[in-house]
Amino acid sequence: MKESIGVVVLAAGRGSRFREVAGDDKDKLLADCTGRDGTVRSVIEHTLANLPAALDQRVLVTTADRLQVIRLAQAYGCEIVLIESTGMGDSICAGVTACAQLDGWLMVLGDMPFISPSSIEQVVAGITEDCISVPVQNGDFGHPVGFGRNFATGLKALSGDRGAKPLFSQGRVVEVAVEDPGVLWDVDVPQALSFSIV
Repeated sequence: MKESIGVVVLAAGRGSRFREVAGDDKDKLLADCTGRDGTVRSVIEHTLANLPAALDQRVLVTTADRLQVIRLAQAYGCEIVLIESTGMGDSICAGVTACAQLDGWLMVLGDMPFISPSSIEQVVAGITEDCISVPVQNGDFGHPVGFGRNFATGLKALSGDRGAKPLFSQGRVVEVAVEDPGVLWDVDVPQALSFSIV
């Protein structure tokens, strides 16, 4: 039987470091970004466009004031979960709760537009009931991270700013080796908006 895996796109964070440089009114998720293929789209649209079509359910977690992000996510087939908090733990909890019937969940950060779709597929393939699947680039853990069914309770118990890293000690971690700098590349500052291999 094929396991049903959903994706939870975390897009509620405020992006304070980006705003400090670009201006308080600048949402990094909507910033123009030159992708791996040379096309210019917003950061969140590149992130959504890279998601494999085969995933069973798509949920995007964000705040109610991000109307443009919500519209883009709906265009890419996402269900929208609105929260008031910008905390990572609160976002993960809300996203997993919205699709709790699935066998596993892939956590995708909304500000990581340069992850290769093939890397995402490899991480998804590593998700099993009792394991966490994580991409590794040059020895460093990256994103997205996949969680099997056994982690549902732990994911739904997260709150505040604390992410899911503490769950790594509670199960088997499958390291998926990739040659993809995108798995480590989040857009924290405007200088990170253009993809180039260093």
